[in-house]
Amino acid sequence: MEEMVKKIDDESFTKTIATGNVLVDFSAEWCGPCKMLAPVLESLAGQLQGKVRCVQIDVDQSPKATTSYQITSVPTLVLFVNGKETQRIVGLKDLQTLSKTVLAAL
Repeated sequence: MEEMVKKIDDESFTKTIATGNVLVDFSAEWCGPCKMLAPVLESLAGQLQGKVRCVQIDVDQSPKATTSYQITSVPTLVLFVNGKETQRIVGLKDLQTLSKTVLAAL
């Protein structure tokens, strides 16, 4: 099965969020809650397919995006609509909460 959540980096970040609805998962390899969020995010990406693209960026390997959006804890999910931040969700949340929050922000 193809992964629904695409991994991006500092190089592709700006282009990725520039158009459409994009949910960015700022996470880290060493982060336990981030690992627990991964399957939830995959489910969310499947649920929101066609409405929102879900991507993941590693805060340790992409310091530019992390610093520019003042990400201070992981996991942090940021919803961008045409390049503008419209919603920020910090910490581990369940699928239902994420889905409701993201759809409400569109």
